[in-house]
Amino acid sequence: MGELNRGERLQIMLTPDELRLIDTWRFAKRMPSRAAAIRELLKRGIVAEDFGEALDGQRSKDFSVLTGKAAE
Repeated sequence: MGELNRGERLQIMLTPDELRLIDTWRFAKRMPSRAAAIRELLKRGIVAEDFGEALDGQRSKDFSVLTGKAAE
């Protein structure tokens, strides 16, 4: 069985509501782990159409998994 080489670790901070949303999606899609679910969501987000680029001056707190809510 081939091994994937994932040499980079990415740390993100999520609110409890964001984590619950990701876990709900993960279980509904029968994903094997949070990491696998997040990789799949990233892949889907990257290929999604109509995604605007971040504007100059926007900060991390301006983006959230939950629509219309900034991450606390």
